[in-house]
Amino acid sequence: MVKNDLLLRTAKGLQTQRPPVWVMRQAGRILPQYRKLRGSFQNFKEFLYNSEATAEASLQPVEALGVDAVIVFSDILVIPEALGCNYEMVESKGPVFLNKIETVADVLNLNSLEQAIESLSYVFKTVGIIEEKVNGSLPIIGFAGGPWTIFAYMVEGKGSKDFSTAKKWLYQNPEFSHQLLEKITDLTIQYLKIKIQLGCEVVQLFDSWAGILSPVHFQEFSLKYLNKICKSITEVPVILFAKGAMLNLDSIDKSECDVIGLDWNIPISKARQNLGNSRVIQGNLDPCLLYADDEIIVRETIKLIQEANGHHIVNLGHGVYPDTDPRKVKLMIDTVKEYSY
Repeated sequence: MVKNDLLLRTAKGLQTQRPPVWVMRQAGRILPQYRKLRGSFQNFKEFLYNSEATAEASLQPVEALGVDAVIVFSDILVIPEALGCNYEMVESKGPVFLNKIETVADVLNLNSLEQAIESLSYVFKTVGIIEEKVNGSLPIIGFAGGPWTIFAYMVEGKGSKDFSTAKKWLYQNPEFSHQLLEKITDLTIQYLKIKIQLGCEVVQLFDSWAGILSPVHFQEFSLKYLNKICKSITEVPVILFAKGAMLNLDSIDKSECDVIGLDWNIPISKARQNLGNSRVIQGNLDPCLLYADDEIIVRETIKLIQEANGHHIVNLGHGVYPDTDPRKVKLMIDTVKEYSY
């Protein structure tokens, strides 16, 4: 039984005395203790493979910020790497794949599900370490990238503003696009289920590039696979965050997810109006709000909670930016923790 179960009760649609709060990318570059830890490794990948270090990074925001949940420090790109598409994290450029998907044969030659799961043991070890150290005090969030977002990186081979190469595949190779998305989806389901077995009480799907798809392609190549994952994960609540896809909110509402994550491009009052009062939502403060004066941060945080009108997990509308002052993040979190319904 989890001692601070605010997040779990809220995600299950139960009433709570206040909303829970955590922050996307909370275990990351805003914390000086993280930067010190990360600096002891030659590169990001070396750090990522060290389960003791990633467990420590996961737990740092609990003490520094006072959040209501631990999120496992990892990366969404561990999934394509497990399938056989290796990448490097290039400073100031982001991920660059050493071998991307260029042909149908590349799809057919990907690693098997069994091989992929075996290669992810370092992530599972991280979850086990966190579970032992948390010892039931807070819920642990596991996560994975949405299949379309993973597909986009595997085909594009790097970050992009429009992922035109990946989107071209959807038009020119729809059958093999679905085949690749199925492989990603099946691995993601098993990956999350093992995390749950090891101690994760909530999972979140990050479909970071959902917003670049047309409504038709969002339904066919993104939401279809997100929903397959949501239907398969019955053990714990699932948070579905499809960044940039707020025009598809009605479709997302019909999915099997337990919580809908909102980016900052939709007023939370409008989202509540569209989704109904009982739908559990997460978000959606603009990350740039945390650059504002203290009184503005407090005012806008309280306004968000009031407009959400319950059944709400407070979070940003995307990850916290690396140059954000941790004190400002803590101010937002403390404001939520002092609020009472």
